[in-house]
Amino acid sequence: MTPDLPPLREVIARHGLSASKALGQNFLFDGQLLARIAAIPGDLTDAEVLEVGPGPGGLTRALLAAGASVTAIERDRRCLPALAELEAAYSGKLRVIEGDALEVDAPALFAGRPHVVSNLPYNVGTALLVRWLSADWQPWWQSLTLMFQREVAERIVATTDSDAYGRLAVLAQWRSSARIAMNVHRSAFTPPPKVMSAVVHIVPGEQPEGVAFAKLERLTAAAFGQRRKMLRQSLKSVPGALEALEKVGIDPARRAETVSVADFVALARCI
Repeated sequence: MTPDLPPLREVIARHGLSASKALGQNFLFDGQLLARIAAIPGDLTDAEVLEVGPGPGGLTRALLAAGASVTAIERDRRCLPALAELEAAYSGKLRVIEGDALEVDAPALFAGRPHVVSNLPYNVGTALLVRWLSADWQPWWQSLTLMFQREVAERIVATTDSDAYGRLAVLAQWRSSARIAMNVHRSAFTPPPKVMSAVVHIVPGEQPEGVAFAKLERLTAAAFGQRRKMLRQSLKSVPGALEALEKVGIDPARRAETVSVADFVALARCI
């Protein structure tokens, strides 16, 4: 049974909360929108969920209402009293950990494989995503449902030969599938950010054989670090890369944005 909770705006006013620009916070109040985000991973009844940066608990409410057991990591101490009220209302279903998500050992918090569902703080979102994508495979998480700036979301799902295609697309797509599940208008947030947002849903797949993440990461960092240069120039710093281009049959005069995810995987396998 869902507890009878006071409106989120009332909770925020009572605790004197405001979004911190320094922490990359933007609050969402629309209950229907939050419920739609919580529904993206599928049925969460009795499922474990990790939420990073819950703030006053808008998305947390939606996840709990969907039946999830939520572990929330929050570094802003001002939000802890509001989250404590949710803990009391959903006895045994919410665990709040005060700390920086970049420093907390998230996998150690779970016995099983949780879904990660978060309206990520803008200033740490990409760093957390890369960390989660670099996990041992199969990863410790079942799926990632993450809110980003629209520009970052487009980089995650980008295809070859598009302006947004780069290292983040390769790292997200070489052993998982990524899609934009929904767009979120800036007006939905308080305060409204200057940019549009989007929710990305990522599901892990099989890892190609004979490829180490570290090799692929180094290869893509070099290739896209000098993306306007030809591969023969940008990949000179990676031992064995120029020979791998020849073996795979990729013209060294091409640029990184023309090389598909599959071809980057083939190059990494050859190195």
